[in-house]
Amino acid sequence: MKIAVIHDYADALRRTRAYPRLAGHEVTIHNDAYTDPARVAEQVAGSEALLLTQQRVPVTRSLVERLPALKFISQTGRNVNHVDLAACTDRGILVSAGGHDGASPYTTTGELAWALILASLRQLPYEVERLKQGHWHSTAGTRLYGSTLGVYAFGHIGSGVARVGRAFGMKVVCWGREGSTARAKAEGFEVAASRAAFFEEADVVSLHLPSNKETRGIVTADDLARMKPTALLVNTSRAPIIADGALVAALQKGRPGFAAVDVYEEEPVVGAKHPLLKMRNALCTPHLGYSEKASYENIYATGVEQLLAYAAGKPINVKNPEALSKR
Repeated sequence: MKIAVIHDYADALRRTRAYPRLAGHEVTIHNDAYTDPARVAEQVAGSEALLLTQQRVPVTRSLVERLPALKFISQTGRNVNHVDLAACTDRGILVSAGGHDGASPYTTTGELAWALILASLRQLPYEVERLKQGHWHSTAGTRLYGSTLGVYAFGHIGSGVARVGRAFGMKVVCWGREGSTARAKAEGFEVAASRAAFFEEADVVSLHLPSNKETRGIVTADDLARMKPTALLVNTSRAPIIADGALVAALQKGRPGFAAVDVYEEEPVVGAKHPLLKMRNALCTPHLGYSEKASYENIYATGVEQLLAYAAGKPINVKNPEALSKR
């Protein structure tokens, strides 16, 4: 079977235990980051199967119509919101998308949130670069102990971030929907008196909301304007949960005073084409939250298992079984 693997940015698949299981198949791995659908069509052309890493590329009707040889898509993880399943079904393309075993992937994003918080408050990127240039330290950082951490959404990731904040001796205050705040209270965390108070009083606000129709733009320009000029906003979730353009405008006005972000409206961001990358009061990373070796082992194990099951004529984790009748 001819298999195309695209958007494997870190060249992670070939380093996993699952990769040798594809011996005997023709596997081509593409590591480059891009947004042009024409590149997808070019790299996948002639392949019977496609292995997708997370949700790095939209699989649209126009795209699948340009791939007449494609018969199977193996998606890492369960999320197929980026795949036009109806279009795949019409073209007889089977889509498999399963979960994964092993340690929870939620911890990796929480860990990155803390890396961003610490790097921002201690100005690590600036000081590291200055030291390489021959200079000694020239800034004064901000400690965590005694300051207030605001956690927006006490879910899988937010709860872990809150517990670490408590361990650092921070006052942890939570906000979110009723179920979220109920979980926070049950674990002994404080819930803000109001939404306004949540943003006004926090020294660090960490966002941990999923991206969907209900949460799009849920963090508004007014919310950001309430933050202290010394406050830090951290977003390791999804960019659309902040109102379009609101974060750049808020940073320009100085409330909050700093932001650390791992996610963007359109990804991948290539050619440094994002306004946050040009701002001195923003620390930006290229969506590293889930990019971690053990996580790749887990997601690619499922992806490879799905490929092998399809090759054996016994597909698993199928999302559109109707496609079988279209062949």
